Amino acid sequence: MSQSAENEITAFRGEKDAYFRDDPDSPISADKRANFKGLNYYSPDPTYRVKARLDRYDRPEPTMVVTSKGTKQAYMKHGTFTFQLQGAKLRLFVYKSAEDPFARSLFIPFSDETSGSETYKAGRYLDLEEQGGDDYELEFNLAYNPSRFSQERRTTSRRILGYEVDNNDGQDSRPLGGL
Repeated sequence: MSQSAENEITAFRGEKDAYFRDDPDSPISADKRANFKGLNYYSPDPTYRVKARLDRYDRPEPTMVVTSKGTKQAYMKHGTFTFQLQGAKLRLFVYKSAEDPFARSLFIPFSDETSGSETYKAGRYLDLEEQGGDDYELEFNLAYNPSRFSQERRTTSRRILGYEVDNNDGQDSRPLGGL
């Protein structure tokens, strides 16, 4: 990974930590923000930067998502990202805010093998700006979760758990969590 890419990831992580520590909308409760030292992150790994295709739904589906604060937010299931990672063709759902139909922010929740043991049990997230076209680059090194976990519990395994794409019909076949 180039030094420039690592610097970009480090800067993004610093901004995310500042948001969690200082912003009134932070998912961290106000009484814990003063002691917040930042999230634990994996070292940047170029394996987790992938090319992806956005398949937008013709009719986005409304859904409610429970936040880390326990509140519910209205989203529209906007489509799916399909990509290759570690030899598997994967698909992740993509959401947009239902409260602001003009918002360009895409929300991509996912889990990996550390979810619930080393990282936040509900998974991790990517935020991405919608762009023209359907070809994107997903940078999983920019993924975050709203909770701290012990550095000692880290492993090197970070397999992304989406849905494996069945090459016969292109439909979601099975969650990859069972691997």
